[in-house]
Amino acid sequence: MRPTPHKALAASVLAVAASTAALLPATPAAAAPPTAPLAAACTPAQVVTNGGFESGTSPWSQSSTSVITNRIGQTAHGGTSFAWLNGVGSTHTDTLSQSVTIPSGCTTATLTFWLHIDTAETTSSTAYDKLTAKIGSTTLATYSNLDKAPGYAQKSFDVSAFAGQTVSVAFTGTEDSSLQTSFVVDDIALDTSGDTAPPADSARTPAAPSYTVSLTSNTSGTVWTGHESVTFTNASSTALSEVYLRLWDNYHGTCSALPITVTNVTGGTAGALSVGCTALRIALPTPLAQGQSATIGFDLGITVPSGADRFGYDGAFSFVGNALPVLAVKDAAGWHLDPYTNNGESFYSLAADFKVTLDHPSTLLVPATGASVDTPGSSGRTVTTATAAKVRDFAWAAGPFTKISGTSTAGTPINIYSVSGISSANAQSMLTTAKTAVDAHASRFGAYPYGELDAVIDNNFWFGGMEYPGFVLDLVSTTALTHEIGHQWWYGIVGDDEYNNPWLDEAFTDYATDLALNKTGTNCWNSVSWASTAERITNSMAYWDAHSSRYSTVVYGYGKCALHDLRRLLGDTVMAKLLKDYATSHWYGVSTTSDFKAAAQAATTTDLTSFWTQHRIDG
Repeated sequence: MRPTPHKALAASVLAVAASTAALLPATPAAAAPPTAPLAAACTPAQVVTNGGFESGTSPWSQSSTSVITNRIGQTAHGGTSFAWLNGVGSTHTDTLSQSVTIPSGCTTATLTFWLHIDTAETTSSTAYDKLTAKIGSTTLATYSNLDKAPGYAQKSFDVSAFAGQTVSVAFTGTEDSSLQTSFVVDDIALDTSGDTAPPADSARTPAAPSYTVSLTSNTSGTVWTGHESVTFTNASSTALSEVYLRLWDNYHGTCSALPITVTNVTGGTAGALSVGCTALRIALPTPLAQGQSATIGFDLGITVPSGADRFGYDGAFSFVGNALPVLAVKDAAGWHLDPYTNNGESFYSLAADFKVTLDHPSTLLVPATGASVDTPGSSGRTVTTATAAKVRDFAWAAGPFTKISGTSTAGTPINIYSVSGISSANAQSMLTTAKTAVDAHASRFGAYPYGELDAVIDNNFWFGGMEYPGFVLDLVSTTALTHEIGHQWWYGIVGDDEYNNPWLDEAFTDYATDLALNKTGTNCWNSVSWASTAERITNSMAYWDAHSSRYSTVVYGYGKCALHDLRRLLGDTVMAKLLKDYATSHWYGVSTTSDFKAAAQAATTTDLTSFWTQHRIDG
């Protein structure tokens, strides 16, 4: 999160910048010693190139130059281009294919594409015209004129059996002698992953949470009621007799008028609310031994307050961040029941799976964390079902947004949702920024694993932007949006205790933002001036809430400057490898300052003790 819009819209508190390692000249550094490689891991990747057809036709093979097109008569699912097979109205065959390699180290591979079918055929029983989707020699599905439908529908196939192979992703469309059928394909992706479980971690529990949520909104999307359940496992060798739910958004109300209500708890006994009514203890019926799992459930009520905030409504538009109760973390320090901070973030949660069903008026669009599918509900209503794997939180918005879509060059679908008052030019600019940013960060730290990315744009936010997995809130700002998308890696994929170690997400993300914006960071550290001997880059939010005027300067500004200095000390190539390897080894896990310091020290023969002391990085 950018704490104020001024920080987000300005180049930086120090007018600092950094450059991408690929563009910087080599910096002298001590040679790194031979070290054992990090444990092998499959970094998630999307292996289809130009799946949205926005970068011309390469590397696709097509039967004619008219298959990949932007011509009038059909529209893209995202962006402006698409693949249009058939639609001729006479005997005709069209083909489209691309060769892809599915990494052998990845155990899960999923092919997805968006398909629209319209036809002049009137039969309800005969498949005259057909589209066949294949991988290698295997037919995945066949569609026909009988499958016509308004709009696009996403198709998904498990192709994990092809791991380690180079195969063709191919589409073949055939028409008979009369009456056209158009098969329109867009946003093709083949996402791979390996061991999608977070790194083994017996120090933090409850582990592997899986949340199932079903909510129904009022007509404006400001009140949501329903049910939530969570299944979890005790990873610790110490039996678990209780868990805590964090009801973060009760900060935005009072204990006598709670925005978040939890009632009718099952699977445990609810205690009293604490920590400003943001923590709820649930006593388990019997202690949970290591490796055992349990489920708790409860009825949930959410009332969104007025205000253009990460939890609030701005006119007809509601932003619902941190509203779902999530499990607190217990680690070596005990239960983390830190207070909410409006200055930054207090959030500390482990990677979890979510399936969230949101029943809402059809007049509202509902962007959300994860991949969403809309189905018709009762009269005048739509049911949005969003699923997300290995994310630390879940957020959504609701309102009559204007939506535009596109696909990044590397294949990530991007959706921009704008409130009224955001010009189409600004929305397009944010779409371009998002495409560039997600690919830039992915190239440095590992492929974006969360499928689509939704950005909600409202220039009334008092803050610059706010990050959630696969979902960000932002102003119209290239810097702020690039920053919030960087958080998909630094806090999202590589987690941390945001209350006690805010620099691990904010400084790393601001450094990544500089890299993505091709800034150099020359003389970055020269403007540092400490306010006191107690001031450290690694101070917690408890310190920064008491010294709020210094928070952005030190954590964002000095923090990223320290990383620039570390790059200059190690050399561009070594620093780039350090961060990518560090992200890989902590993928879906939790980072600590001591972890990072150890990884940096392992990358060089130079003793970094004085570096950490000079830059006030403790831990």
